[in-house]
Amino acid sequence: MNPRIPILKLYNCLLISIQWELDDQTALQFQEDLLYKIHETGANGVVIDLTSVDVIDSFIAKVLGDVISMSKLMGAKVVLTGIQPAVAITLIELGIQLEDVQTALDLEKGLETLQRELGE
Repeated sequence: MNPRIPILKLYNCLLISIQWELDDQTALQFQEDLLYKIHETGANGVVIDLTSVDVIDSFIAKVLGDVISMSKLMGAKVVLTGIQPAVAITLIELGIQLEDVQTALDLEKGLETLQRELGE
């Protein structure tokens, strides 16, 4: 059984810190868990911290892009934090569209960005 990525609720936001390289099954489980958690909590903001992710393959990149799009459809703004150079390169080379997605260097700045986006 693959470990689940913890999703923490802080006020009206969800915080996710991915602490290991994702395999396909864990990424799909994360997608399902996050969407369920947005629906369950009514969260209107999500911060996904990728600081510990050094590499990303095409499937994981697609799932990440899908997670962002699906979260937006459910009314939650997404901020990505801690994107490593190799991950940024891979996302762009694979053509993963992250338009209108805010980014920040670290989790703290990501929370500040999300609060600004939500008008808080």
